[in-house]
Amino acid sequence: MPRFKITLQYDGADFFGWQMQATERTVQGEVEACIAPFNDNNRVKVIGAGRTDTGVHAWGQVAHFDLKTELDTCTLTDAFNARLPNDIYVTDLRVVPSDFHARYSARVRHYRYQCLMSVDILMRNQTWIIDDLSVDHLQKCAELIKGEHDFKSFCKSNPEVNHTRCIIYHSAWINDEKMLTFHISGNRFLHHMVRYLVGSMVAVAQRRLILEDFKMLLNQPNKNVHIFKAPAQGLILEKVDYDEIT
Repeated sequence: MPRFKITLQYDGADFFGWQMQATERTVQGEVEACIAPFNDNNRVKVIGAGRTDTGVHAWGQVAHFDLKTELDTCTLTDAFNARLPNDIYVTDLRVVPSDFHARYSARVRHYRYQCLMSVDILMRNQTWIIDDLSVDHLQKCAELIKGEHDFKSFCKSNPEVNHTRCIIYHSAWINDEKMLTFHISGNRFLHHMVRYLVGSMVAVAQRRLILEDFKMLLNQPNKNVHIFKAPAQGLILEKVDYDEIT
């Protein structure tokens, strides 16, 4: 049976995250409901590269599913987009090797977090609207994040996770007039990790947390610490990198 790799954009404002829930609207639930009619209305399990939280957006979420069909990928893409709600859109669909796994085959994940330093009602679902920040303080924190660290202080505890070490390849803030955007790439990310990092960096920039305390949270990881968490709406999963074959 063919395995498909699907790339999706979605506005997370009206979703209770990616993962299927019994009573709430989720991205996985909508995508599976879209695909089921192509499988005699039987469920086709769609496995995502990551489980974005309630209110989090994606430009390049990747997932995979197995489906027996005679339709080519262009026809399927058009059919899916015609059936999906207007806050989800398929940007790419292709057949991949049967051992491809959207989560476990991923090499690098890229996120951005958007902070807007002015009031703009039209941007309220895509940014954290916030007072002016010290970019210098934010950059100092971002530099510290690079490399391999134990991010236990910056994640929600999860007994199913074997360890909390991640490798961060890129971490930087970009200042474009009133829009401050944090870009981060890594081999893996823990639950709420980017939001905790952004919230804590902003706290340093607002002088609610000193830089030395931020360093301590990073260098002396502990799950029982007071931490700052940025709101969900500013976070976007930009893309997921795989080997060239996919």
